[in-house]
Amino acid sequence: MQAVDIHALKAGEVNLGTSIMAVQFKDGVVVGADSRTTTGSYIANRVTDKLTHVHDRIYCCRSGSAADTQAVADSVHYAMQMYAQQHGAPPPVHTAASIFQKVCYENKDALSAGIIIGGWDKEVGPSVYNIPLGGGLFRQPWAIGGSGSTYVYGYCDATFQEGWGKEETVNFVKNTLSLAMSRDGSSGGVIRMCVITEDGVERLFVPGNELPRFWEGKEVLGVDPLKPRSAPGPVPMAVEV
Repeated sequence: MQAVDIHALKAGEVNLGTSIMAVQFKDGVVVGADSRTTTGSYIANRVTDKLTHVHDRIYCCRSGSAADTQAVADSVHYAMQMYAQQHGAPPPVHTAASIFQKVCYENKDALSAGIIIGGWDKEVGPSVYNIPLGGGLFRQPWAIGGSGSTYVYGYCDATFQEGWGKEETVNFVKNTLSLAMSRDGSSGGVIRMCVITEDGVERLFVPGNELPRFWEGKEVLGVDPLKPRSAPGPVPMAVEV
């Protein structure tokens, strides 16, 4: 039996080569993503919204096949609407994450989907769940995914601190995604973020010309490109006395 390559896309399929993340803080969750969608080396959409509404205080970030992740998110969104009608209360974040995991695991040979779920509920408060390729389910204080994530694991490990407030968490997400976008050719565009708390959902937007800037190298090592170069002056000739 031929093995299935879960990293391969079907003919004509669009890839969300991407950088996505979600971070829990004391009052809620910040989810964020870049906005570049690629088909091979061609940028099919530079302003994609990869933050998908699942329920009032539950959002997911999608990576992998755009078609697969949209279909899965639509299915879970429908299930959460049914849950709210049947129980008369908003669904817990873990319930949404479990349904995502069930769909992804039972169809792991047919799907290319990596999904991060973040949200707030009255039972647990803020929570973040990561579902990588293959359909596992892991609750984490922060999660990153997509092709750009491989460049920033070290930065996240070295920088993240528990007990952060909203402002520090938003800056952490913004800086992490900006670093990933600067290194990963399949990530780019703008940064979209959602701050999910008990009070509701706040959307944040960082345009491309306002992204945090970091060291990007120099044309010649040891030479400051901002410093004007002066032509070398004449060298006096040694004269014997």
